Amino acid sequence: MSQLASYPSLKGKNVFVTGGGSGIGEEIVASFVQQGAWVAFVDIDAEASGALCARLAQRGLPAPLFRNCDIRDIDALKQTMSELAGLLGDFDVLINNAANDQRHSTAEVSVDYWNDRIAINQRPMFFACQAVFEGMKRKGGGAIINVSSISWHNKSAGYPVYATSKAAVIGLTRGLAREYGAAGIRVNTLTPGWVMTQRQLDHWVNDEARKTIRENQCLPEQLMPQHLASMALFLAADDSAMCTAQEFIVDAGWV
Repeated sequence: MSQLASYPSLKGKNVFVTGGGSGIGEEIVASFVQQGAWVAFVDIDAEASGALCARLAQRGLPAPLFRNCDIRDIDALKQTMSELAGLLGDFDVLINNAANDQRHSTAEVSVDYWNDRIAINQRPMFFACQAVFEGMKRKGGGAIINVSSISWHNKSAGYPVYATSKAAVIGLTRGLAREYGAAGIRVNTLTPGWVMTQRQLDHWVNDEARKTIRENQCLPEQLMPQHLASMALFLAADDSAMCTAQEFIVDAGWV
């Protein structure tokens, strides 16, 4: 990939990321560290997260702070965020990235399954926003980036609860942008297309899927985690100072 932008305004900023241990989140964590930000993140995969921290430290970069946390436990999430803010200082940037796009059929969805998927994909996003508000207000502003998905835009079948939760991200973003704007806090949605993370490659990207991608993307190249991280950097930096309440779609032109 060609040389990418640097954002001086991100240097020294405190950044919190959910689901930062692998996939898009891993690239987001690494990209912010490379910009000189102080990064903390949570994930349920301690092995992958520890390996990421070690790789960054081996490159001479400040290792991010990692805590193992199941974000379905809101009290644990809030306590972890409070602990990490106590170590780094109030957060300037929140990236709500964690999600699980496990496939499921409409007929098989039970109340328990519905509640569990919402507990992963929707509920923590709200409470993470709530948790950073006072700190960002004290600092005179901040940036919140909520990660959605093109799945609901393009009417994808096979995971209706996931699609529901990702559509709800738009409502959360726009409602909080109005409420938080007076404190100088920008709230935006980052919407990925079909990103070639290792999870996608391991579980769902076969020859048929590649054909679907080629037919629907306007651009022929594969969509990679770095493409999403690049947009996240822009939305967190001062360069996007007057961008809020918007959805930024990075999908190679699918929708």
